[in-house]
Amino acid sequence: MSTVNIPRLDLNTYINGSAEERKQFSNDIGKAFNETGFVTITNHGLSKELIDKLYEQVKALFAEPDAVKQQYEIPGLAGQRGYTGKGKETAKGFKTPDLKEFWQIGQTVTDDDTLKAQYPDNVTVNELPEFNPTTIEVYKKLEAAGKHLLRAIAVYLELPENYFDDKVHNGNSILRTLHYFPIADPDSVPDDAVRAGAHEDINLITLLIGASADGLELLTRDNSWFPVKAYGEDLVVNVGDMLQRLTNNKLKSTTHRVVNPPRELMKFSRFSVPFFLHPKSNMDLTSLDSCIDEQHPKLYTDITAGEYLDERLREIGLKM
Repeated sequence: MSTVNIPRLDLNTYINGSAEERKQFSNDIGKAFNETGFVTITNHGLSKELIDKLYEQVKALFAEPDAVKQQYEIPGLAGQRGYTGKGKETAKGFKTPDLKEFWQIGQTVTDDDTLKAQYPDNVTVNELPEFNPTTIEVYKKLEAAGKHLLRAIAVYLELPENYFDDKVHNGNSILRTLHYFPIADPDSVPDDAVRAGAHEDINLITLLIGASADGLELLTRDNSWFPVKAYGEDLVVNVGDMLQRLTNNKLKSTTHRVVNPPRELMKFSRFSVPFFLHPKSNMDLTSLDSCIDEQHPKLYTDITAGEYLDERLREIGLKM
C-alpha cells in the first residue's frame, strides 16, 4: 500500500511564523493536497470550550422530535438553510439515500455588500436560544481559518497570496451540522445504505471539526480505503471539486465516505460538523493557465462557482 500523506500542520506557523516557516507550511499543505487531498490542522482559532458548546447544541437540536425539526425544513432552498430530513440526500452515483439528517447555516453579510440580498436568512431555532449564536461564531472562526489556508495554497500555486481573498469574502459558504441517526434494527435498512456514500465535496476546501465517532475514510491513489483520524480538537481539511477544477487536478479532490459502524454500534448516533468554504457564485473556475501544459492538458469546461453548485445540488437530489 502506498504511503498516505496526511500531515498535521500548525496554522499559527503560517499566520505568525517566519518567512521560512510560512513557506514550509505552504509547501507541506500543497504537497499533501497534491497527493491525498487531506491535512489535519491545529491552532486554528477554535477553543475546546467553543467546540464542546457547539456539539452540545448540535446534539440538543437533533434530539428534538421530528415534528419540531420538520417545521424548519424550507421548501425551495435545496437544503441550503435550516433542516434537511432523513432520506433526502443521496451521494452522486448512488440510488439509496445516506443515513443522515442535517442542518445548514449560511453566510451572514455584515457590510454593505450587495450580495446580502441574494442570500436567504439563516433559520432561528426557537427551542434553543444558544444554537444560532454558537453556530454563527463557529462559522466566522472557520471562515477566517479557511482564508489563511487559501492564502497558503495560493503561495504554493505561485499565485499572489491574496488571490482568493476577494473571491471568498462574503462567499456562499455553508456550516453543516450532521446527525447520523441510530439504527435500532440494522436489518431494516437496505444492504447498500451507508452513513455517507463515497463522494467528493463541491466547494474549494472543507474544514471538519472532528466527529463524535470514527467512520471517515478516504480513497487512496492505489484504490484502497484509509481511515482518517484527527487528534483531539484538530480540524480535518480536504480539497473540494471547485479547487480541483481551478487547478486542473493539480490539487486533488479526494473521494471519501463515512462507513457504518459494526452492527452492535449502529444503535448509537454519530455527529459531525463540516464547514464547506465556497467562493461567491460569480467566481470563474476556469482552470489556471499555470496548471495546464503538454503533460497536463485542460480537463474541464469553463464554469462559474454558482453554475457548478447548481449542477451538483441536482446530482445529489437536493435541487430539482
